Amino acid sequence: EAGAQILADLTSRGLNLVANAAAQSADHIGSYFTMLRAELAFYVGCLNLADRLAAKGVPTTVPEPVPPPSVTFSATDLRDTSLELQSAGPVVGNDVDADGTALVIITGANSGGKSTFLRSAGLAQLMMQCGLFVTAQSYRANTAPGIFTHFIRAEDPGMTSGRLDEELGRMSTIAGQIRPHCLMLFNESFAGTNEREGSEIGYQVVRALLDSRVKVFFVTHRFDFAQRFRRQHTHPTLFLRAERQPDGHRNYKLAAKDPLPTSFGEDIYYRLGGWLDEDK
Repeated sequence: EAGAQILADLTSRGLNLVANAAAQSADHIGSYFTMLRAELAFYVGCLNLADRLAAKGVPTTVPEPVPPPSVTFSATDLRDTSLELQSAGPVVGNDVDADGTALVIITGANSGGKSTFLRSAGLAQLMMQCGLFVTAQSYRANTAPGIFTHFIRAEDPGMTSGRLDEELGRMSTIAGQIRPHCLMLFNESFAGTNEREGSEIGYQVVRALLDSRVKVFFVTHRFDFAQRFRRQHTHPTLFLRAERQPDGHRNYKLAAKDPLPTSFGEDIYYRLGGWLDEDK
């Protein structure tokens, strides 16, 4: 009986080891197919995206990534991929040469394509680093260990904090995570205060980022902010300006031009009907 019991114990241990090995193998195989499904879903999504863009005639290209510390950004006919998917008509692309430039400041007419360009730059960087094509004729940029955005948001409906408090709080969170060679995208940031204070805050924040070797794209209506960087040549800066036609229309093209003290907000005012009686 003792021998039979020992044999049964050995058999049970052996079966337990085999069962554990089989269970672990099943888990590994299941995890593999789960990851494979996610990977294949990503690539299928890429193929579907390529088909959608090709059907619309959107130019796509294989990007040219450049390793840091090189500061590189150049593109021809760069377009906002999301806008291409949403818009029934053609989307205007932009040509930009910002190689060797750590700061790009985008100013110009209201509704002139500034935020659209900023999104196109961020999406192109993200798509390139995912191994995807880019919606452009050509695209070359340095890789970044992180892409951070700071876009203007609506007022806090709970009224627990002001807009500037909220903006500075988000910037503080970003400052704790960002590191050299990252890409930082600002859209109308620090607009929750007056021109002088907003320009000063923006200047100090951007200068600190540049000193930390972060590449910055900044869309702004703050003329004082842009002019301060134009006057001081501490950091190489490219100024892009949303074009405005003589009749007030926008062609959504950006040109390498110095900032103007106006964003032509009156154009939108009168286009929406205006509330002023010019005859009075």
